[in-house]
Amino acid sequence: MIVCDISGYGSSGPYQHKKAYDLLIQCEAGAVSVTGSADQPAKVGIPIADIAGGMYAYTGILTALYQRQATGEGCQIEVSLFEALAEWMGFPAYYSGYSGQNLPRTGLQHAAIAPYGAFDCADGQVFLAVQNQREWQQFCGTFLRQPALIEQPAFATVSQRVANRQALENLINQHTRALNLDQTLAQLDALGIANARLNSVLDFWQHPQLAARGRWRSVMSEVGPIQALLPPVNWSNVTPAMQGIPALGAATQAILHELGYTQAEIEILKTQAMI
Repeated sequence: MIVCDISGYGSSGPYQHKKAYDLLIQCEAGAVSVTGSADQPAKVGIPIADIAGGMYAYTGILTALYQRQATGEGCQIEVSLFEALAEWMGFPAYYSGYSGQNLPRTGLQHAAIAPYGAFDCADGQVFLAVQNQREWQQFCGTFLRQPALIEQPAFATVSQRVANRQALENLINQHTRALNLDQTLAQLDALGIANARLNSVLDFWQHPQLAARGRWRSVMSEVGPIQALLPPVNWSNVTPAMQGIPALGAATQAILHELGYTQAEIEILKTQAMI
């Protein structure tokens, strides 16, 4: 048998009995301290500790199944949300551990690159990043149409651009506010400068890339058909089974039968309100 136990902090250590859920784990793992603006920390907008724990449990179970196929042996697997998120915190942990300094929160900015962040357009916001001197020359000469900025002392090197970030961002915003979002994205794409729409979740829901790739499927539920995304892994020879969403407890009897319960025993569990 293969058994997987998932807990907050693991089965030993001083935190083994401590109450845990996603945001608590984010706090203990330092994820909150590196998320948000310089003035205000923030939780990550999705439950990353829960997701990390589930992903490592999944890979651990798959590894155990493969091992059992080779050896015939089962095993017990232990995954803690804290240790799963600790793995994801590798870069900030090593940065702080070996520099003696906490990683600064930068919001949508980058501590060592400018311009890098969100800028206003006439009908939305664009995120862009200029990552080297070649891109900087293209950005100033072709996109901003201000070639004099390329060698201007305040902006000539990336370190100078970081030091004068606010002045640079003001110049860029003056230009992008006169453009609509589609114009801005098209011009940046033509120059090979990294960019993205700053989408809301509703924007993401209607994302043209998902539609073009056929990622949505209609599945049945208790309340009627709903849209569901295909799994993010694409197999060349397997089509994912996108079945309906069962009602709560719909598979209970089938699972109990699979575990060896008789119908009489199942009926007893029902009378005891156990199922």
